[in-house]
Amino acid sequence: MNRRNFLRTGSLAGISFSALGLGACATSASSTPPAKQAAAPATAAPASPAASPTDFQLNEVTIQELQRKMQSGELTSKAITQLYLDRIQAVDKSGPKTNSVIEVNPDALQIAEAMDQERKAGKVRGPLHGIPVMVKDNVDTHDKMSTSAGALALAQNKAAKDAFIVTQLRNAGAVLIGKTNLSEWANFRSTESSSGWSGRGGQTKNAYVLDRTPCGSSSGSGVAVSANLCAVAVGTETNGSIVCPSAVSGVVGFKPTVGLVSRSGIIPISHTQDTAGPIARTVADAAILLSVLAGVDPNDSITKESTGKAHPDYTKFLDANGLQGKRIGVEKSFLKGHVAIDALLQQALEQLKSKGATIVEVEVMKQIREVSANSFKILQYEFKDGVNKYLATANAQVKTLSDVIEFNKQHEATSMPFFKQEILEMSDKLGDLNTKEYKEAVAKQLSGSKAAIDKIMKDHNLDAITGPTYGPSWCIDLVNGDSFTGYGLSTPAAISGYPHISVPLGQVQGLPVGISFFGRAYSEPQLLSIAYAYEQVSKHRKAPQFLRTTNPS
Repeated sequence: MNRRNFLRTGSLAGISFSALGLGACATSASSTPPAKQAAAPATAAPASPAASPTDFQLNEVTIQELQRKMQSGELTSKAITQLYLDRIQAVDKSGPKTNSVIEVNPDALQIAEAMDQERKAGKVRGPLHGIPVMVKDNVDTHDKMSTSAGALALAQNKAAKDAFIVTQLRNAGAVLIGKTNLSEWANFRSTESSSGWSGRGGQTKNAYVLDRTPCGSSSGSGVAVSANLCAVAVGTETNGSIVCPSAVSGVVGFKPTVGLVSRSGIIPISHTQDTAGPIARTVADAAILLSVLAGVDPNDSITKESTGKAHPDYTKFLDANGLQGKRIGVEKSFLKGHVAIDALLQQALEQLKSKGATIVEVEVMKQIREVSANSFKILQYEFKDGVNKYLATANAQVKTLSDVIEFNKQHEATSMPFFKQEILEMSDKLGDLNTKEYKEAVAKQLSGSKAAIDKIMKDHNLDAITGPTYGPSWCIDLVNGDSFTGYGLSTPAAISGYPHISVPLGQVQGLPVGISFFGRAYSEPQLLSIAYAYEQVSKHRKAPQFLRTTNPS
């Protein structure tokens, strides 16, 4: 959740195109409380790699390649899982210390061995059979791991059952190797928070440049995939929480239509906007994971809307010629903002046209601003309602949002060493979902945002709308919090509940940026086709170098 931006603009609608802050960060970021921090160096350290990104046997490997290795007998699932566990120790917990994994599953090798035995017996469940996968730490797993949303108040919360999507993963034969760190409470705790920081997990760092933000709130999922700590990962999004960390980590992030993927067993923010979705290094791997995650869940009524609209195998829409005949709208206000991003976007538009697409300039952000004025208030109402319902049956010491607030006050030194909890407090003071203010605001936003996008797409006969996902990663700042500089195209799809995919667009001074494609409800097939075709012609994915900082200006 990229809450700081919409609190500044008051509308969730965009980010100023001012200086993007691409110089070296002044100090190294630390997740240690201020009283325990050593004095920071006066100048930034010279840019240098903290670890080689190429010394890993499974570097940049795809799901299909892993399946071939297991099928040929070159590697087993247990061996692959051990390689990733070793990689987590070498890169995430020592060495560069990206800090993206909040907890490793102690049963991972046992699960992998069971999948190997099934393969030997001639049973292969599907493309994810034996594949190590991570999930964000707001997703319930009925095992030895906790589900905490990064909060110390929930550090001992052992889920009584798997989230629906975790059951889907297990049934598909995936090896749940661990849980990823996140912005605490999915970035819905404070207006001054630092993306990727949680009381339980500390500060996640961008794998490209370690003193840069991983964005959030699915920070750990984006970094873990980018740093090759797992094959694929699950993130969750309310507004930007899949696509932003994916964009700044140089990977693919897909926020599905709200209703395609179940939310039951996931610590919530908003029942009108929340969804889980894939984070992967390739569009093909994202399609494989989406095929497993999608499904109708009796405990999440909105998923019934996906009946007849979902597909059991989204990989069938991957077409290198998928841009032929497509009409794609480009957000006009994002055509000029920063010279480096402008150049990357123009290159992308030319590549899209070279493969048969027609590009049309459109203005969607202006209309979205007009219908999203009450977005923050809507989310506060839904957050209070959803969290209270989740905590009422959770195995946690706190049972209400009020309990969480009180816990944080009593443990301020560890729970709130850098920023406070004003969003939690504001939310807790609101009424229930029968409040007139809430009902009128949510009805206006949902109908208005869908109508605006649908009309633009109909008027111009569009298959998708595109633009830069976000600007480059900014400096981690635990004193002042996030500074969402650059572009931001997450809001239209977020508040309408429509699907949105981000694919690597290139790099600005070594920092990845992404390009977005979004469209109407349940247009995942079209978006995958477009994104895959663009990916094949652009090939912008580059493994991170784990630099300590950018070159000093």
